[in-house]
Amino acid sequence: MKGIYMKTINKLNVELTRFKVKDGKSKTVDEWLDFLNDNMQNVLLTLEREQMYVETIFRETLNGTEYLYWYSIQGEDGEPVETSENAIDKQHLKYWKECIDPSYPAVDLTTAVVMIPKNITKVMKKL
Repeated sequence: MKGIYMKTINKLNVELTRFKVKDGKSKTVDEWLDFLNDNMQNVLLTLEREQMYVETIFRETLNGTEYLYWYSIQGEDGEPVETSENAIDKQHLKYWKECIDPSYPAVDLTTAVVMIPKNITKVMKKL
């Protein structure tokens, strides 16, 4: 799910991408986000193999169309979530396939400025 407009700072990829939710899937998105929040302790354990240091999902409805936005800071050598055998990741991808509209191309927002203090990026790279 790497975007073409991501910016790499000190070997950390920073990106924000918008995905369209399929019509009629808002309730399933509710379930999906509840699933992630309710299982956060286990969700966080899945991030290490991806070198995912920060991952945030935003939700927006514009003119009756729902979108999810993914903001992430990730190491360059992380494993893709799609290769995971973890049950949390598998359920996450199941929700993804059910809710995200593949006919609408993902929109990668252009990263213009990244403000992360060096002491924080050093800690991220050590993880």
